[in-house]
Amino acid sequence: MWLAVPAGFLAGSIPVSYVVARHLTGVDLRRVGNGTVSGTALYQVAGFGPLAAAGILEVAKGAVGPALAGRRHPIVAAGATAASIVGHNWSPWLRGAGGRGISPALGALAVAAPAAAATLLAGMVGGRLAGQTAVGSLLADALAVPAARRAHGQAAGWAAGAAIAPMLVKRVVGNRPADPRRASTYVWRLLFDRDTRLPGPVAQRLVARTGR
Repeated sequence: MWLAVPAGFLAGSIPVSYVVARHLTGVDLRRVGNGTVSGTALYQVAGFGPLAAAGILEVAKGAVGPALAGRRHPIVAAGATAASIVGHNWSPWLRGAGGRGISPALGALAVAAPAAAATLLAGMVGGRLAGQTAVGSLLADALAVPAARRAHGQAAGWAAGAAIAPMLVKRVVGNRPADPRRASTYVWRLLFDRDTRLPGPVAQRLVARTGR
């Protein structure tokens, strides 16, 4: 039963998008954009076909740990969920680099808390349609735990929380040092998943509040 946790970490740590990008294009995704090893970076260098194939595997690997734990062992399932996403976000095969954890979170929560998985997916789609994918994902992160608890009970809420926590941590710490290293930069990362300012009145109010 407890083997589900290390199995989840091992499966999650497999950098599928990185391997596909290196095999097809020779590009190291750690050197693309902000260094996140993600489906977005893979799409930029290889296109939609490789993204679709890798995306299926990235989601599936997140389901391994929770599936092995089973729903009769909710604490182990929550631990396996967290381990899957930690392995993905800080892969030992990439010297601690990795993605944001969204794909393996969808796979893990599809097993342990389907309502939370649906919430994350809706946030991504809604955010993209609104032109603010990062904001939509953050809103979904905030709603995932209550959605899971309401639909499936306390145990599913634990799994959802175990998935969201490492995702938020990775969103803030990123794969590279903050530039500049100010508190406001980490606020930008949390809210908009980027270090730079965003135009418009919302950004201006955030700048005033954080002192950037």
